[in-house]
Amino acid sequence: MSESYETQLNNWVNKEKLGVNLLNSVGTLMYDKGIELILFRNQLLEIGVSELMNSISYSNNVVNRTVNIEIAAALAEEMLKLNLAPSKIDIGLLSAEYFEQGGTDMNSFLSIKLANFIGPDKHNVKPKDVILYGFGRIGRLAARELIKQAGKGQQLRLKAIVVRKLSDAQIIKRADLLRNDSVHGAFKGVVDVDLVNQAIIVNGQVIKFIDGGNPEDIDYTKYEIENALLIDNTGAFTDKEALSRHLQSKGVSKVLLTAPGKGIPNIVYGINSKDIDVDKIDIFSAASCTTNCIAPILHVVENKYGVNKGHLETVHSYTNDQNLLDNMHKKPRRGRSAAINMVITSTGAGNAVTKVIPSLAGKLSANAVRVPTPNVSLAILKLNLNKPTSLIDINETMREAALNGNLVNQINYQIDPELVSTDIIGNNCCSVYDSKATIVTEDGEDIVLYIWYDNEFGYTKQVIRLAKQIAKVRRLTYY
Repeated sequence: MSESYETQLNNWVNKEKLGVNLLNSVGTLMYDKGIELILFRNQLLEIGVSELMNSISYSNNVVNRTVNIEIAAALAEEMLKLNLAPSKIDIGLLSAEYFEQGGTDMNSFLSIKLANFIGPDKHNVKPKDVILYGFGRIGRLAARELIKQAGKGQQLRLKAIVVRKLSDAQIIKRADLLRNDSVHGAFKGVVDVDLVNQAIIVNGQVIKFIDGGNPEDIDYTKYEIENALLIDNTGAFTDKEALSRHLQSKGVSKVLLTAPGKGIPNIVYGINSKDIDVDKIDIFSAASCTTNCIAPILHVVENKYGVNKGHLETVHSYTNDQNLLDNMHKKPRRGRSAAINMVITSTGAGNAVTKVIPSLAGKLSANAVRVPTPNVSLAILKLNLNKPTSLIDINETMREAALNGNLVNQINYQIDPELVSTDIIGNNCCSVYDSKATIVTEDGEDIVLYIWYDNEFGYTKQVIRLAKQIAKVRRLTYY
């Protein structure tokens, strides 16, 4: 038993050493070459070795592809020698393919697989300036992601944050809120305050604070901001007329709303994002967190089985729209204390999803229950199908959609029988499919699907993906 214990432990320690090498290459590739490595949709930048090993376990158990840490580390090191354009590459997929093919020459393998990535002329992207108009829950998470992904600054560059009634005290407080988050934890970076220049400096990136009393009166060019994408996360402007005020200011060329919008395209990235012409449209909506959650799942179900009718019930964490204690509120029940009550309320996601998937018009009813948790929500879809299915079939359909095709960044497939809401905090996908909770009737015509979502972070990731498309800075991808 002693030998077995020592053998297993030594094998594990050796794997961890290789993991350290892989993570070193991940950082070098990102900050020196603008190349982001992922492992079957799992982020590798700024994680620890234990998280890396957990991602490899997910790949082996859920993806059913063998990821050899030694091969992955060696491939990443070999990539450093190639003249690769800025890109996003799945090192897990590459290592699985190399293993399955019985590869013997990594340089030749990578030169063939990444042929379209090699050469300075392969991907010429001009960075886009970004302005965050508002700095609430979504705004601060967007800032974290923009700063984290900056690398060499080849995609989106956060240049300014606009708030109302700007003061030194407010800048200090906003910086504190960026550093600390009760749900998502402390920001893993350095935030310095520069009151003289009314700015914060985050990981070497200078971000100006600007007073935003009247959007149309701001001249962003005074701050060396040109042709910028403005992300409005205030919730104050939600229709085309109001959002158009941003376009009257100097330095803004595109506007993205982080809420459902009226009179503008509501986009769920990965579903109807390919249908928009960013050159002909100036104002966009990233829809709602719930719409982003259910749209990928409904898209898959509608395309394969057809939806006759259905009902959506969202079990949603409370938001700042609700009251901490009982008080006045314009909507029924939402005035009751959010921290101690389950609150039945309405959701527009049932109708909103039909803007993204028109074939579902008139087929879905919807309602919501706000619950006393600060983050992570659950969408429950009860659907009557045109084509019957089985438990095994519907789960395999979702697993396939999560691993292959156009929705690999949107759907995360889970097999953990102990999965609960806190496990979803920080998940990169907007739809986390709980395969162990799926229900299918005996005749196969009715199904109940449970889809988790981090209604803050998962949604923010979708906003950033859409922002990159609007800004035309999306990199080459291999995954």
